[in-house]
Amino acid sequence: MSPPTAPPGWSRWLVPPAALSVHLSIGQVYAWSVFKPPLESALGLSGTQSALPFQLGIVMLGLSAAFGGTLVERNGPRWAMTVALVCFSSGFLLSALGAATGQYWLIVLGYGCVGGIGLGIGYISPVSTLIKWFPDRPGMATGIAIMGFGGGALIASPWSARMLESFGADRAGIALAFLVHGLTYAVFMLLGVVLVRVPRTGRPTAGGPAVPTGPQVPARAAVRTPQFWLLWIVLCTNVTAGIGILEKAAPMITDFFADTAAPVSATAAAGFVALLSAANMAGRIGWSSTSDLIGRKNVYRLYLGAGALMYALIALFGDSSKPLFVLCALVILSFYGGGFATVPAYLKDLFGTYQVGAIHGRLLTAWSTAGVLGPLIVNRVADRQEEAGRHGSSLYGLSFLIMIGLLVAGFVANELVRPVHPRHHVPGPEAPKEAADDRRQQSEPARPRPPRADRLRLAVGGGAARLRPPRARAEGGAAVHRVTAGPGRSCAGA
Repeated sequence: MSPPTAPPGWSRWLVPPAALSVHLSIGQVYAWSVFKPPLESALGLSGTQSALPFQLGIVMLGLSAAFGGTLVERNGPRWAMTVALVCFSSGFLLSALGAATGQYWLIVLGYGCVGGIGLGIGYISPVSTLIKWFPDRPGMATGIAIMGFGGGALIASPWSARMLESFGADRAGIALAFLVHGLTYAVFMLLGVVLVRVPRTGRPTAGGPAVPTGPQVPARAAVRTPQFWLLWIVLCTNVTAGIGILEKAAPMITDFFADTAAPVSATAAAGFVALLSAANMAGRIGWSSTSDLIGRKNVYRLYLGAGALMYALIALFGDSSKPLFVLCALVILSFYGGGFATVPAYLKDLFGTYQVGAIHGRLLTAWSTAGVLGPLIVNRVADRQEEAGRHGSSLYGLSFLIMIGLLVAGFVANELVRPVHPRHHVPGPEAPKEAADDRRQQSEPARPRPPRADRLRLAVGGGAARLRPPRARAEGGAAVHRVTAGPGRSCAGA
């Protein structure tokens, strides 16, 4: 399953389409809401039950990326893309069987568990390869691929809705739609498996050096550094703030303007959700490319600082101006997408390209946490405010203040990020041998110094030989060693 090495003259611009073929496919997860109403009516499910496959899929995405990141680095992108293809497509096929037989647990197992593994492995599969092909523009390269994940729903949503209209919204129609999804995505993802190449290690290829330069930190050492956990906080807070709006976008804009002279219709709310998806996708390529110009730390200052300002503007003036509300929400969602696309390049800057895919996989546990935390904050606060008799924009005031606090915490964490200490680096081809030896000695535990020996016992014949300390002879100052070879035997040497 090792991917073929790129031949001389291979264009590095063929690698992003390989990554896009995978990310556009697994980005279908954001279109799961299309299947919720048909499943609820066909199988008699509640809204919470119909959301379970999506929630489990996001959790499995983070877990499989964390635990499978090292395998992805070890076996290469072709192996990872193949695993993603098999798991993601098999998830749809199991879901089709579950819908046809009325066994909802098969849909949860297939789409949520098996398909979720495909989501995680597929998400991180092209990251380290793209960074090695584009060492001069890593933010742009990862942004192109991860943009596909954000834009996958723009293709999958109307496509899925059209299939359900054609096949029917009953169990048989849902099963057939799942079957078509599984087979079509398998063919589309196969394009990435066939097309992917890795750079040559011997000498530079068409586009960027293949030999890693700068600090290189293995995944095991990276998770022990404060830099990793500071970035974990940064990503978690940024994602929590974005998904808090994304998950409840349509009812949120409806509630904000319900008491005004121009309430928002259901059609307009659906259009608002589509705009948010477009901002999410555009932010992934736009802001990540900007990070190549202004630096990763500066662009995260923008995400977190300006994001807190956008939330404050919505909380204070959002219900008085629809354009202001929409604009601030679009900016927040562009930061949400940009944060996903920029973090692999941020990891590359700190830890190098050695095992950046494995490190990225471990960092995505922040996404799993935020995927639970963001909707929980917004929905729980809104429910409590509604129970207290409030309505309209007042349902969200407290949750927006919480989001501002989280973004400020993420801003502080980003400010604390510093270069990784050299003791965590692995010796590279450009590192002097002395520096490598120093790092190895620093990593070894200190050994107790043996006491000074007055004599050394040697095994000579059948007796114990003792080497006495040298004694200066008066004649010429030559040192004389007296060796006693067992009882009654001795010799001296100069």
